[in-house]
Amino acid sequence: MNSKLQVKINSLTIGGDAPVRVESMLKISLDKHEECLAQCDRLINCGCEMARAALPDLKFSSDFKYLVEHTKLAIMADIHFDPALAISAMEAGCKAIRINPGNMPLNKLDDVITTAKNLGVVIRIGANGGSISLAQLNEAKGDRAEALFIAVREQAELLLSKNFTNLILSAKSSSVKECVRANELIAKNYPDFPMHIGLTEAGPGDGGIVKGTACISELLLKNIGDTLRVSLTDEPEREVKVGYEILKALEIRTKGVNLISCPTCGRRRADVMKLVKIVEPMLKNLPDGISVAVMGCEVNGPKEARHAKFGIAGTPSGAFLFREGESVGQYKFEELEKILPEFFNIK
Repeated sequence: MNSKLQVKINSLTIGGDAPVRVESMLKISLDKHEECLAQCDRLINCGCEMARAALPDLKFSSDFKYLVEHTKLAIMADIHFDPALAISAMEAGCKAIRINPGNMPLNKLDDVITTAKNLGVVIRIGANGGSISLAQLNEAKGDRAEALFIAVREQAELLLSKNFTNLILSAKSSSVKECVRANELIAKNYPDFPMHIGLTEAGPGDGGIVKGTACISELLLKNIGDTLRVSLTDEPEREVKVGYEILKALEIRTKGVNLISCPTCGRRRADVMKLVKIVEPMLKNLPDGISVAVMGCEVNGPKEARHAKFGIAGTPSGAFLFREGESVGQYKFEELEKILPEFFNIK
């Protein structure tokens, strides 16, 4: 979306003219083989395109290799401190690693870069709010967003000086404003390279979703970001679903049905929340991108939702159904569960 260059991880393209990718992170220890693979399968089923997997110790090397060899999901090894872990992950067949060159011994970093070059591995580099050094903060005169950019710049220049360009850049913070400004600086100074975006440590529930959405949406609207993760204290599948909802809301990418429903008010003729619960399970077989409107009354009915493929508006006696703005019929509420599958053409 933003970058001029494109990288490839297995068959997955990131950057350039590729779609904005949605990724997550495995939340199960690598030695739990079947649980890890089951989580990968669930992620694939909900549209996840890549997942990071933490490789914290060499004792998990064979477990990591097992994961890479047995899942169809693109895996990125998440590495900190120890270059031997990065090399182990690459030798296991992993085509992407995430490292922070600043916390690795410089005399060992050359081995990582050489291995990545030889094996065609993508390296994601970057910093987060917790890894800013005092020197970087001083250089930025206390501006934490700029300090984040400086940290990324140091890493990028280090790898570029060694003629390594198969890169993804990233800067994350738990502050929306800080994260947005840091990524703006990266995009301005390194427009060639794909960028991974997201808010780190966003938290659980609605609060985490809102914070992550605020950050990611602002960046995407500025044409910044080639791959994203909504980091939640939740199951990884939830992160993926929210990621796609963000892309759908911004009309960048569509996965699943676009369900439109009114917030309800005193005019409502039907229980919209109940209607939505009836309708939602029936939408899984519809093609991506189709709009379905559920409205509480005639005011927010066909006229306001005339662009929807399928629509339902509450009436005093039940619900009025319309397709592409044209009337299909009026039905009693108790008839809807029987009528709706045929209305949606669900076989």
